[in-house]
Amino acid sequence: MSYSRSGTAEGPGSIQYLRLQRASSRSDIFPKLIAMQKSLKARNFAVFRIAGAGLPNKRKLVCELDNWATGTLESGQQLINAFGEVMLDHIELSLLPLIWNGSENTAFAEAGEFSPLTRRLGADAVPFSGVAFPVRLGALGNGYVTFLATTLDLTSDVIIDQHVRSCQVMMDLLALDERRSVPAETLSEREIACLQLAGDGRISEEIAEKLGLSVHTVNAYLGSATIKLDSVNRIQAIAKAIRLGYIH
Repeated sequence: MSYSRSGTAEGPGSIQYLRLQRASSRSDIFPKLIAMQKSLKARNFAVFRIAGAGLPNKRKLVCELDNWATGTLESGQQLINAFGEVMLDHIELSLLPLIWNGSENTAFAEAGEFSPLTRRLGADAVPFSGVAFPVRLGALGNGYVTFLATTLDLTSDVIIDQHVRSCQVMMDLLALDERRSVPAETLSEREIACLQLAGDGRISEEIAEKLGLSVHTVNAYLGSATIKLDSVNRIQAIAKAIRLGYIH
């Protein structure tokens, strides 16, 4: 992201805490979005991912999760029609949050002193005000977590916290997709333990001493984990294991 926040707190809301709260299904992600919606005092949320990345004229926003009631004006397609092209272009150049005012007289979004670090879209394109947090995690993990409301009063702390949480939501969706593509054979406890220590920077000899195993056995566990994760080497296996929530 284009801004940072000091502090090392590890309670709910901190980056360290969020990294450990990995979703095992989409039903685990929904409550997180509801909590974000309440924090923003928003009416609805929607998560959009970008499909067709890398294909000329094929990119489009696809709604993955939302809580917009059927038949309401706050539909995903209405938002895509109004801002879809702008959102697709914006995420290629910037990760600043997008905000906009709605066409209703009382619909407005304000970011106060944080306004220079947001991009304001044209007003009156949709009935309600809103904010969209862009997330860029690679071709399959790019998109927006959006919220609509009658009014939005966005302080700097709120914007930063909700952008961090938006990244976690997209990471969860990406990890769930990758879990579905992983072979049915899951990692064993020993394989996970060896990967975790390797990810912490330990070499095979140190891992062997820590777990009471031989170096040969450690390398065998790391090798089998690499194969199960469909990775070309140990480094790639560690990275994928982190994304899938096996290790942190």
